[in-house]
Amino acid sequence: MKNENRQILILYGSQTGTGEELAGRLAKDFGRFGKKPLLIDPEEIEAEDLPKITEEFEDPILLLFVATYGEGDPTDNAQALHEYFTNNEPDLTKLKYSVFGLGNKTYEHYNAVGKFFDKRLEELGAERIYELGLADDDGNLEEDFMRWREHFLSTVSSRFGWDLVNNGSLDRQYKLEIITEQNGPIFKGEFGRIGAFEKQRPPFDQKNPFLSKISVNRELHTNQSERSCRHVEFDIDSAKVRYDAGDHVAVFPTNELELVEKLGELLDVNLDTIFKLINLDEESTKKHPFPCPCTYRTALTHYVDINSPVKSHVLKALADFCENNENKERLLLLSTASEEGLALYADYIVKERRSIVDILATFTDCKPPLDLLLEMLPRLQARYYSISSSPKSTNLKIAITALLIRHKIDEKRVFKGVCTNYLYKLSEGHSVPIFIRKSTLRLPNKLLTPVVMIGPGTGFAPFRGFLHERLWQKKSGGKDIGEMHLYFGCRHPEHDHIYKEEMEEFVTSGVLTELHVAYSRLQDEKVYVQNKLWDNRERIWSLIKQGAAVYVCGDARNMARDVQNTMYKIFEQVGGLGIEEGQKLMKDMERQRLYQADVWS
Repeated sequence: MKNENRQILILYGSQTGTGEELAGRLAKDFGRFGKKPLLIDPEEIEAEDLPKITEEFEDPILLLFVATYGEGDPTDNAQALHEYFTNNEPDLTKLKYSVFGLGNKTYEHYNAVGKFFDKRLEELGAERIYELGLADDDGNLEEDFMRWREHFLSTVSSRFGWDLVNNGSLDRQYKLEIITEQNGPIFKGEFGRIGAFEKQRPPFDQKNPFLSKISVNRELHTNQSERSCRHVEFDIDSAKVRYDAGDHVAVFPTNELELVEKLGELLDVNLDTIFKLINLDEESTKKHPFPCPCTYRTALTHYVDINSPVKSHVLKALADFCENNENKERLLLLSTASEEGLALYADYIVKERRSIVDILATFTDCKPPLDLLLEMLPRLQARYYSISSSPKSTNLKIAITALLIRHKIDEKRVFKGVCTNYLYKLSEGHSVPIFIRKSTLRLPNKLLTPVVMIGPGTGFAPFRGFLHERLWQKKSGGKDIGEMHLYFGCRHPEHDHIYKEEMEEFVTSGVLTELHVAYSRLQDEKVYVQNKLWDNRERIWSLIKQGAAVYVCGDARNMARDVQNTMYKIFEQVGGLGIEEGQKLMKDMERQRLYQADVWS
């Protein structure tokens, strides 16, 4: 790490790009005080070299932006850093630090990684210069960051005596270079190298996804349903792509072409212009914000997020380009961390889900340069899906089960999930970039271990993979398998009971011992999977005493919590356990991987 008379090192652990984005925004804030932080992906340094910052930086400050992924795990790019600080005892007494964690309160291990680093750095002698920040993605993450950032900058600048040298004027990180004569190849949606999709080379990962053809894309709901759920299969027969039942597959979507064209029209830009953005910090390891050179159309289609609620720092930058003073003041208010500004932002931007396209269509006098937006907008991220197939039974394909996300916001606007709407429109034969992310969700090693699967709706996805795997082991392997019990839920048997025939076939084949279905809209009183669990409480307790493995997949906000509360109720009222005994049993089951959850909010 080169110091260049730097004082501040910022590292980010990011799975979906949010941690990296917030870290970059704070790095820019330091420019107002004449400071030049070094912003680094921890994957790009050796973790054991980090303590050397106390020798290479003058009065060093380490800032960590770390997300918690899955069941309390660090993100892929922060795993080595997490492991180093877990297993080593470096002397950090000369280091000052602060940590900002990103998590989701619907998960049991809320912000576990941020809390770990905050505590561990203090244990190793580092001095905390500002309190741990915790952002909740289930609430208003942007507001959480804005509040923390405002007080952090005020406290730290005051402590170190930093004077403002740039009071809020736009500080660019990249410079624009227009390419008038195309002398070489350009990026057309690839992520790592030009032409990567034409000549694909493993290993395939987030920076080098595999371009897979869709072999199946069919509807799972009946025509009586008002919603849509797709069964999509990706062909992997020509690649060295390996997965296990229970893993996740990441899918890279593109933005809607209609939105891309609209953005070009609003800004009066020729979208076929070839350009590149070059980092003004020559010491930075990140030379471009996304693959360059490319056209504006490619950048807006493949590389930046133009659908999410626009962030506060973007609104502040837009204000500088408003001709109408009233519009300028409104955008500035929306971007501030004042109580009025935060309330307005929560109501007008977050609740109404207004994207950059919505804002520019409303504030028509605002004409920012497109390269500025491309610098400031977050990267378009891959979406993760539980794999609903088994490599044992379909080793040349990966299946997912995706519910189409569409919500009416008002009379004119409909919120559309980027990836599910992208997949919905694709026909068989279309190619999509994907990669596998390993999961801890696994069937028991012992085939005779009883299994209880609880997954309403698309939460059935990984269990479909489990059932196909056990079916293969039973038929092709000629092996005896343990009991398998499925608790599935949906609205109506004639509307959205996905894979209904398959479930019945699993019962007929002897793979699925019992099938319990909760229909929430079939009768006046709604019935959910947790109600079915309670109806079969004696059976559930008997299976748990036999050492059954219990799996929960689906909604983390309500279903997973309600299921766990029902399990506690069974422990107490059927098993005769006290509250503390029930909690201990649950912890023991989790530790032994006999209670596993694959949930999302």
